[in-house]
Amino acid sequence: MSARSEPGFASPAVANNCGPVTAGTTAPAEATTATPPAVVPASAGRSRRRRRARTPLVVASAVVVAAAAGVTAVVASGGRDGGTAASGGLPPATTPVTRQTLVDAESFDGELGYGTSHSAAPRTGGTVTWLAATGSQVTRGKPLFTVDDAKVVLLYGKLPAYRTLGPGVSGDDVRQFERNLKALGYSGLTVDDEYTSATADAVRDWQEDLGLPETGRVELGRVVYADGAVRVESHEAEPGDPAQPGQAVLSWTGTTRVVTVSLDVDDERLAKKGTKVTVSLPDGKEVAGTVAATETVIEPGADGGAGGQGDPETKIEVTVTVADPKALTGFDQASATVAFTAAERRDVLTVPVAALLALAEGGYGVQLVEGSTTRIVAVETGLFAAGRVEVSGAGLTEGATVGMPT
Repeated sequence: MSARSEPGFASPAVANNCGPVTAGTTAPAEATTATPPAVVPASAGRSRRRRRARTPLVVASAVVVAAAAGVTAVVASGGRDGGTAASGGLPPATTPVTRQTLVDAESFDGELGYGTSHSAAPRTGGTVTWLAATGSQVTRGKPLFTVDDAKVVLLYGKLPAYRTLGPGVSGDDVRQFERNLKALGYSGLTVDDEYTSATADAVRDWQEDLGLPETGRVELGRVVYADGAVRVESHEAEPGDPAQPGQAVLSWTGTTRVVTVSLDVDDERLAKKGTKVTVSLPDGKEVAGTVAATETVIEPGADGGAGGQGDPETKIEVTVTVADPKALTGFDQASATVAFTAAERRDVLTVPVAALLALAEGGYGVQLVEGSTTRIVAVETGLFAAGRVEVSGAGLTEGATVGMPT
């Protein structure tokens, strides 16, 4: 098991008042009454913009005694062969070694809404003559806006329109367009990557239904592709405004309420597609969620003072869907908290972090209490979470007693 450092946890300095332990010696117990360690909160401080404090979780199969995070600064000679005898006296307090599941979770602030906003822009000049109403849903085959009274239509697909389609053209964009024609009920064509005369005939029928010139060709800018139905979020232009190629006239989102979280790039590992998360809603309820999509975005830098602007930041925008969409009803542009599981270790031995000792030869150990004597046992550390640490070492078993140094 490889050691993993808790964020914010630094290797301890060696104290000056403790001499090294001589291997092979034992000591009788002093008349000391062991007292339980203090219970402390399990949070550790790490914050950044749009992030809440780190929130580790613990699922225990035994009673967990939480102690202050940190390692006692002592000099101890533990040896790597399973431990050596310790110096006189029992520790001031003890705690059992527990077997449990450690879960290290990270929580981030998110926003309830409809997901990432996209813009729709004409590809030709003219005049904006109509826009779908804000808040309305537009489905396949329906217009998003019109330029010079000619409809620009929504179709479904992941590949954006990038060229005019006509007889003799082939490619994945042809297949995508033909699939939409078929779904809209137009027949006589084969859905493949070839734009044939049969495709052109179906396009003429489609153009006739839309009130467009029946050319049999699909000029660039006639269709806008989205993954599915869209919700018009806002207007960026008004009817009568000039239509400028590439200049947005409206913005749209998906139709399903989701939670959007912005992560720093070094946290990208937490948000793989399909990852299960827990969403805490403004009313205090928790719902299960799933990472549906991630996208790398560049955010403008903050004002740098003296009229300047800071460097742009690269962020990972995460879209989270919930198992019960009705749970999000009534929350419009509200905030939520999303807990991602950073790491999980099942059925492992753990001790409070405060039970760790810094060994003279490097690494960490614990003071194993056996009746009236103690010995130092070298341990390998694993996951740190909730003030506890995963450990393994010779002589360590569930229920064994270890010291809690002051």
